[in-house]
Amino acid sequence: MPQDIYPVKPHIAERAYIRSMEEYQRLYRLSLDNPDWFWGEQAKALTWFHPWQSVLDSDYEEVDFSWYSGGRLNASFNCIDRHLTESGDRTAIIWVEDEPGVYKHITYRELKHHVARVANVLLSHGVRKGDRVCLYMTMIPELVYTMLACARIGAVHSVVFGGFSADALRDRIIDARCKVVVTANEGLRGGKKVPLKKTVDRAVEGMASIDAVLVARRTDTEVEMRPGRDFWLDEECHRQRSTCTNAWMGAEDPLFILYTSGSTGKPKGLMHTTGGYLVYAAFTHRLVFDYHPGDIYFCAADIGWVTGHSYIIYGPLANGATTVLFESTPMYPDPGRYWRIIDDLGVNVLYTAPTALRALAQAGDSWVKKYKRSSLRILGTVGEPINPEVWRWYHDVCGDSRCAVVDTWWQTETGGVLITPLPGVTPTKPGSATLPFFGVKPVVMDINTAQPLEGNGVLRPRGPARRAPCGAITSASATPTSPRIPATTSPATA
Repeated sequence: MPQDIYPVKPHIAERAYIRSMEEYQRLYRLSLDNPDWFWGEQAKALTWFHPWQSVLDSDYEEVDFSWYSGGRLNASFNCIDRHLTESGDRTAIIWVEDEPGVYKHITYRELKHHVARVANVLLSHGVRKGDRVCLYMTMIPELVYTMLACARIGAVHSVVFGGFSADALRDRIIDARCKVVVTANEGLRGGKKVPLKKTVDRAVEGMASIDAVLVARRTDTEVEMRPGRDFWLDEECHRQRSTCTNAWMGAEDPLFILYTSGSTGKPKGLMHTTGGYLVYAAFTHRLVFDYHPGDIYFCAADIGWVTGHSYIIYGPLANGATTVLFESTPMYPDPGRYWRIIDDLGVNVLYTAPTALRALAQAGDSWVKKYKRSSLRILGTVGEPINPEVWRWYHDVCGDSRCAVVDTWWQTETGGVLITPLPGVTPTKPGSATLPFFGVKPVVMDINTAQPLEGNGVLRPRGPARRAPCGAITSASATPTSPRIPATTSPATA
């Protein structure tokens, strides 16, 4: 008979930041009863140019919340510059190219140089603080450089998934009011070429609001370049210095816009601001995945979705982690691709989607068992509910029954994990995301009345449903931490 409850594994709990249910419950209650103190402590894990005046300014009647009011910081500085003194030669990004076995290691110092040059390119094309820049690319380092370059100068990036059509891209460029588009001549994914520049050309046809299209070279394919509008990104970068000042950004200044289709079919532009988002992304990355310095962390999502923003780029890099950037697919050239990467790189944490896991499970256990996977410690899932059968396969076969499984639930709107097990704390049940993260109080709502449900075993909690610095503003126009949760980075390392 299948096992229903999986207890916490002692070897996982030994090194976890939180090691008991009692400690979790104490901190969880503290996060709800005294959110100003709790989230003020978590914010100390970041480097602030100027301290905040208040942690949370809330107006529940108007549904208006401001986190870290008066604080000044920069996301690019927190993800790069503050690590340079002590960890400049540490690998920040391992780019796993589409071709199997090809890896590129990018140190924090190299990342800073690339980001600064792209930032200077954007400035040279008239991009200023508050301007919107559309990024339409596949999973190449230039996508990361451009995101962090926008953050560095205070521009707002809007990443559009590299598989979307010209019409979908055009709608998002117009809605976000972007003035520059950054793309590549082509993308590579699963052995196939993606005609990115051709799609951009169709999307911006007749669009006078676009000042420039910057084009990275991923393949040797020549593409049409319109004089005065289109520029090769590498040539532009060669003209620029490898240093660029970080803009002082207000905690409530926009960081990025990301579109989600929602339930209406019409894309919604969700805007995440700088301070609260970065605090929450870094904090959840560290605790949910039990990240420790030296870990190799592999989130297999695409940066075109929020998982890639929070848990490939901003969360890991804010924590000084080594994060894997995966260009290909889990089935190319065969269903052993994930497991080969894990062995080649010594991956400790894998975070992927149930859809991928179902396809891999269907391919058979032999593709998994062909590889050792001995470095793995944490297995995560994201994007949709995971059925118990695949959860057990993930735990028993992929993790050899020794890895913790964290089934995370959250949304584009929240920007970070809301409900999840913690590896050293939570007994897990296949198919269940288990317990809320700190500052989150779940409420079950009636779909017809929009009122909280009671009765039939549904417990209605009292007080606000969420007291955590996560959550987006809909419409584009628009951590040293608490006791017993040690930080992996601190202002002292900046």
